[in-house]
Amino acid sequence: MTRLVSDAVHAERSSYRAVLAVVVGSTFLSMLGYAGPLGNVVTLAEALGSSQAGATWMLASMSVGLAITLLAVGVTADRIGHRRVFGRGAALFAVASAVCALAQSTPVFVSARIVAGAGAAGMIATGLGLVAAVSEHPGHRATTATGWSAAMGAGIASGPLVTGLLDLLDAWRGFYGLLAFGGLAVWAGTRRLVPQARPPGRTVPSRRFDPVGSTLLTGLLAVVVTALVEVRAGEPATVLALAAVAAVLLGALVVSQRVGTARLVDPRLFTHRPFLGATVAAFGTGIGVIATMSFACTFLVDGLGMSTLQAGALLAAWSGTSAGAALLFARHAVKVSGTVQLVTGLAGVALGLALLTGIGADSGGGRLLPGLTVAGLASGLLNTGLARQAVAGVPVGDIAMGTGANNTARYLGSSIGVSAASIIAAGDLVRGWNQVARLGAAASLACAVLVALLSDRARTPSTAED
Repeated sequence: MTRLVSDAVHAERSSYRAVLAVVVGSTFLSMLGYAGPLGNVVTLAEALGSSQAGATWMLASMSVGLAITLLAVGVTADRIGHRRVFGRGAALFAVASAVCALAQSTPVFVSARIVAGAGAAGMIATGLGLVAAVSEHPGHRATTATGWSAAMGAGIASGPLVTGLLDLLDAWRGFYGLLAFGGLAVWAGTRRLVPQARPPGRTVPSRRFDPVGSTLLTGLLAVVVTALVEVRAGEPATVLALAAVAAVLLGALVVSQRVGTARLVDPRLFTHRPFLGATVAAFGTGIGVIATMSFACTFLVDGLGMSTLQAGALLAAWSGTSAGAALLFARHAVKVSGTVQLVTGLAGVALGLALLTGIGADSGGGRLLPGLTVAGLASGLLNTGLARQAVAGVPVGDIAMGTGANNTARYLGSSIGVSAASIIAAGDLVRGWNQVARLGAAASLACAVLVALLSDRARTPSTAED
């Protein structure tokens, strides 16, 4: 009997490691693809003959694909299986990346990037659920959160560096070839290594799938994010038209959720304060540090005169530190609540962004290093907490939905923040950068306070963990 138990434990550990490797690899790949154009959008625009609006769409396209599909993909995966959606997402990402590598025009490139974002959504929304289904050991949960957040930071750090290096070789298409190859590798790993996401004893959620609500939500998010991008491109008439369409879709969505026989999301989740806290923290991450750092390469190249490679290397002081910090905090994360991680991480990000203000046209890259490093340390703690709370804040049967909602909030926040940054910095990048950093710090701090308030109201005398 002892030997049987030992063999079972060994098998669980082996399966856990295999699934974790695939999920961490997919997270790194998704963030690598997301961050790559942040460093060389000037090169892409020149190569494909893009207008200013086209260049804006190049930066925003993968975020659009992620934001409009993450929640719908998560809800779908909880019903038809995480493994199936994860594998299809990897395959879609690979095909779309190959199209990017072959694209000869801006519309084709942007369209393929949006599809690549949808493929990445399939992997991001289901990855944590796949790992949680294999093992729910507390130590494994901490390791999963650490690996996920480290991979996210490493992918964001590597993207601008890789595209900057390829720019030196006049080989920007090679980046998308690498992404296509990576997507195929994840797809193959999924088929060989990843078990069914729902272990024995777990059942599919009893709620019916809501195709009407899913379609309306996806359309609504698509229109909202597109409107944000068009604000950046300076198209007020288009923005007003999209706002009217969004209002109609929102009304239809509300009606479908009130009178329909199926619900997209369990309404009770919106009264569950840990879930709301994690969602607020994700939004604060997007509108604060991700939006600011997404704008950073443009500022460094056009405002301070750096090369794309130099800008990517400097930005790695934030993203690389974030990946390392996730590993550093691994041993201690389980000693504090997930809410403490979120609040501390958001407050630390606010401090780091505040240190990035006061920059002048003659400032060197070294002036930014303290703020980037502090923001990176805080981001590592914040991402670890988000990976933990995205799963812990929802019922077992809704893990992918919870992860999808969490990341949807992140990328919506990012879209809003980057749009605002582009408008604020128009005409004077240096002055604009200081304003963007201050607003990012204020938004991060405000979200930290709100998460703390939600936690305080959720706490009862009998519970010590949020």
